[in-house]
Formats: sequence, structure tokens, C-alpha cells
Amino acid sequence: MICQTIRKGSECTFMTAKGCSYNAGLCHEVVEACQGCNRASEIETGWYCTACPEPAKKWKNGNCNLATHITSKPVAAKAKINPLKASKRGSR
Repeated sequence: MICQTIRKGSECTFMTAKGCSYNAGLCHEVVEACQGCNRASEIETGWYCTACPEPAKKWKNGNCNLATHITSKPVAAKAKINPLKASKRGSR
């Protein structure tokens, strides 16, 4: 449904016929870590995330999973070495 509270005129998943169902109808502005993200949009009252009503919670435990300006590098798995075989190889 179309938001009728803070982000007027934009699509919102929390909007119902009774009003906004998220945290008393308040969306929070983007945090500093969101600068440069394609999901951040400027509305007359400030900058808001189009995908998440409270961006600070997304950044609480590390990087936001919805951030478009951050690329994660795949972590190379280190091969597990058997210590017995390694000690035998080292003695050669």
C-alpha cells in the first residue's frame, strides 16, 4: 500500500487500512553507513531507506544485507590439515 505517514506517496509493506503497522507508524532516517546506497531516497522530511523502516537495526551486527554499495568478498576456506600426516611429512 501507499504510505500515508512519513514517506507519503511511496510504496510501503507496513501500511494497512488502519494505518502504519510498524512501531507506532514511524520510519527512521538512514544512518551514516547507508550513505551511497541505492535504496536510500530523499523525501521532503529527510533521507529514508526504501527497503527497511529502521536502518540502524540492519547495521547493528555488521553490514546491512540490503546495502547495494557494499560488496562482500568470498572467504577462501582454509584446507584442514591432519596433524599426524603433517608431522610425518615434515620429518622427511
